[in-house]
Amino acid sequence: MWGTSFVAPAHAAPKPYHTSANASALIDVKSGRLLYSENGDQSMRIASLTKIMTAIVAIEHGKLSDKVKTSNRAVGKEGSSIYLQLNEEMTLLNMLYGLMLRSGNDAATAIAEHVGGSEEGFVHLMNEKAEMLGLTHSQFKNPHGLDAEGHYSSANDLAKLTAYALRNPVFAEIVSTKVKSVPNPHEQWQYSWTNKNKMLAMYEGADGVKTGYTKKALRCLVSSATRDGQQIAAVTLNDRDDWIDHRNMLDWGFRNYPLVEVASKGQTLAGYPYAVGHAFYYPLTEEERGSLQSRLVVLDMATMNYKLGERGALEWYLNDQKIGSIPVYDIGGARISLPERQPMSDAAWLDFKRAARNRESFLHSVTSVLDSLF
Repeated sequence: MWGTSFVAPAHAAPKPYHTSANASALIDVKSGRLLYSENGDQSMRIASLTKIMTAIVAIEHGKLSDKVKTSNRAVGKEGSSIYLQLNEEMTLLNMLYGLMLRSGNDAATAIAEHVGGSEEGFVHLMNEKAEMLGLTHSQFKNPHGLDAEGHYSSANDLAKLTAYALRNPVFAEIVSTKVKSVPNPHEQWQYSWTNKNKMLAMYEGADGVKTGYTKKALRCLVSSATRDGQQIAAVTLNDRDDWIDHRNMLDWGFRNYPLVEVASKGQTLAGYPYAVGHAFYYPLTEEERGSLQSRLVVLDMATMNYKLGERGALEWYLNDQKIGSIPVYDIGGARISLPERQPMSDAAWLDFKRAARNRESFLHSVTSVLDSLF
């Protein structure tokens, strides 16, 4: 079954956008669609943008309530720091705040040693994750981003990685935090960390992600913002005007590629006893809406998926290229009433609550994560 889903008048395509960066990319977080790319596949040094991978790997492989003990190797790490002391203990969750808000290289090393058993073991997990996500222009040699031969990524790869990471509510909560207070075992006063990402204060709807700089990589930045239910992330590598470029890139994305609900959950298919299993959203220009087509692919009755209630898939195409696929079920069937899969398991969510229980910002964190989950 083929048919256009939208009838829209023809509009001119968005004008190309250019930045001062050596490489840049813009991505819609929900769909993963790259909206803009310039030298996007060029492998480059990425400085502390590395910590985006460090954080998501630690969140997925570690236990947030675990205590991380700082080793001599971590204490002696050069560059930006949260000034951990030898054998100091801090929960993995709080260590991640130090990693992402203050770009602590000591925190990166301590996290890697705790989660991976060693820094080298953790780097293996980072590269394994890169391969799983299809980041074909990335290779990691350390968890902090200090310049090293063979340590690189690309603007497109970082955009894809960021979109993936932002779908995790713990990661999203951390990178959107402007100021974080953490217990200090050495003094009466608490640690207080202010996020280095100025976009959080200077752009409406900004909610992440990470700054980076080394003498060889120069200025690097990943930012994200949410407006009208749409989240977009921008990446620039070696960009002397990154704050300005990111504001303009995000404005360009929201203006030209609004997120469109292509299909809604429970929507029936004309001429068939089926309904859409979950909503499908995609960023589209006005011009593209008239080129969107759908095709129903029906399952064989002998397949296991059919016996479990699935009846097929509704595939969506833009200019003859497949952009998505959503399951279809019997109208009024049991499967159609089931909730969509959440981005975190129950065990991971309970661990987050346990780790956050004694934080001053606990209520704020719970509210934000619940909003993300439901």
